[in-house]
Amino acid sequence: MSGFKRTLVAVLAVLATVGALWFTNRAVTPKEATWEDVAAEAQAGGYRLITTDEVYARYQSGPGEVLLVDTRQDWEYRGGYIKDAVNFPMEPTAWSRWRKAASLEALLGTDKERFIVFY
Repeated sequence: MSGFKRTLVAVLAVLATVGALWFTNRAVTPKEATWEDVAAEAQAGGYRLITTDEVYARYQSGPGEVLLVDTRQDWEYRGGYIKDAVNFPMEPTAWSRWRKAASLEALLGTDKERFIVFY
């Protein structure tokens, strides 16, 4: 291989490496979610949204009948949580949901009529 070709291959390799590093490490500003986005996601996912007042009323009427699932990270949960809530840390990504699907299924159990609140 001639000196020119060798230099060209080296320059292309450096450019490809720099480009890949830039692409994977660039700052991505997430789009701020609107209430309409949240409502559309709930409808698409087959779940419904409720207010904190509704959660509180159900919890007061029978705390054992409501499963509260705190989806924050462990260190956030340890800083304070709602009494009787269980911690199930989950990142808001499809990969995280897929990876933890079996663990979540085991946590939720077989009762399909149970009232579950994720926060």
